[in-house]
Amino acid sequence: MIRFDSIALVLAVLGTGTAQTPVNQTSLVLEDFTKRVNAYVAVHKTARAEVHGLKPTSNPEAIEHYEHRLAHRIRELRKHAAAGAIFSPEITTVFGQLIRNAMQGPTGARVQASLNHAEPVRLPQLRVDASYPEHLPLQSTPPSVLENLPKLPPEVEYRVVGHALVLRDVDANLIVDFARNVVP
Repeated sequence: MIRFDSIALVLAVLGTGTAQTPVNQTSLVLEDFTKRVNAYVAVHKTARAEVHGLKPTSNPEAIEHYEHRLAHRIRELRKHAAAGAIFSPEITTVFGQLIRNAMQGPTGARVQASLNHAEPVRLPQLRVDASYPEHLPLQSTPPSVLENLPKLPPEVEYRVVGHALVLRDVDANLIVDFARNVVP
């Protein structure tokens, strides 16, 4: 006698049953991150179009004025932005694992040494839509860590701030979002 469980297994194998296909959860989380970043970049592009571009110049005041106007317009368009809008808890967990993997691999010692030798960056408080302080260095993210993280569009970049990973708007010098405690 064939049991119902056996029929369900056969139907699942044949693709006609109700069994779910296994899903790579990490892939889904990273896809969600990419969608969130792309949504932010759309806001950035809208703001940039409304503020009008900066003509090529080496005048620091003109560059700073443009940066402030762009940041202001982005803040207006994202007036309800909060921490976690891009780095959701699930995304933060996956990023933490990806960064730990990079730091435990064959280049892990070099990554740690690179972070230790760089001038440590400590912001008094991380806040979404705050300007990244101009007097603080922009600590680079080690290349082997970047290789493990999703590629970003040119409008945004990753920065390490203490144990946090910051997503920074390059043109507006704005903290778009951050993930706390993901960098060992």
